[in-house]
Amino acid sequence: MYNIYLYILVMAGVTYLIRVLPLTLIQKEIKNCTLRSFLFYVPYVTLAVMTFPAILSATGSILSALIGFIIALVLAYRGADLFKVSVGACLTVFIIELFL
Repeated sequence: MYNIYLYILVMAGVTYLIRVLPLTLIQKEIKNCTLRSFLFYVPYVTLAVMTFPAILSATGSILSALIGFIIALVLAYRGADLFKVSVGACLTVFIIELFL
């Protein structure tokens, strides 16, 4: 049988190293514009990569999820606030699921 405590210990060690190594290895300010830009966008890209598959699998069909996602993108691009975007996407998915 597998030892779950070993898995937890390895996971804790990897998580700790990921957080501590940059603090210990990088002592001075990063001046490279490309690297600074890359590090600035990492949290946004990570959030998008984790959220997009969940959007497509959250409904009964991929078609309704994709149309709801497109509506959300259009509303957000036009400057709607977060509440209007989420309500618009949810209503779109609800209406499409009624007819599918």
